[in-house]
Amino acid sequence: MSDRKVKKDETNKEIINMSEAAGILDRFVGDVSKKSATKQILIGAGSGWATGYITMKVGKMAAIAVGGGIILLQIANQQGYIQIDWNKINKKVDKVTDKVEEAVTGQGPSWADKAERFVDRKLNQAEDALKKKTKKAHKWYTNLIGDETGCKLNDLHIFVCAFAAGVALGIGTA
Repeated sequence: MSDRKVKKDETNKEIINMSEAAGILDRFVGDVSKKSATKQILIGAGSGWATGYITMKVGKMAAIAVGGGIILLQIANQQGYIQIDWNKINKKVDKVTDKVEEAVTGQGPSWADKAERFVDRKLNQAEDALKKKTKKAHKWYTNLIGDETGCKLNDLHIFVCAFAAGVALGIGTA
C-alpha cells in the first residue's frame, strides 16, 4: 500500500470515530426542537451550565498563567536577574500612541504634545533622583540624631559636646 492510501484510511477511521461520537450525542439529545418545552429548557440549561463551567476553569487557568508570569518577571527584576529599560518602553509606547492617534484622528500629535511628554518624562526622572537623595539625607539625619522620633543621646553627641566644651575652655583660658 502506498503512503497516500494509508493516510486516507487513517483519516476515514478518524471520521468514523467522530461520527460515532456524534451518533452517541445525537441519540442522547436528538433533535431538540421536537422535544417538549421542559426537555428543551433542561437541555439548554445543562449545556449552558457546562459551557460556563468549562469557560470559568479555562479563564482561571489563563488568569493564573498571565498573572503568575507578571509576578515572576517583577520578582526577577527586583532581584536583579533582569533589567527593564523603562525609558525605552515609554518611548515605544509613545510611538505606538502616536500611530494610533494618527490613524484615529487623521493627524499626528502636535509639537506641543511631544514636548509635553518629553518634559513630563524628564520631570519624573528628576523626581526619582531627588527621592533617592532625600532617602540618603534622611538616613544620614536619623543616624546623626538617633532615630526618627526625635533626638536620642549617643556617642557622637557626647563627643561633640565635649569637643565644644574643650574649645570653649581653651579660648576662655587663653
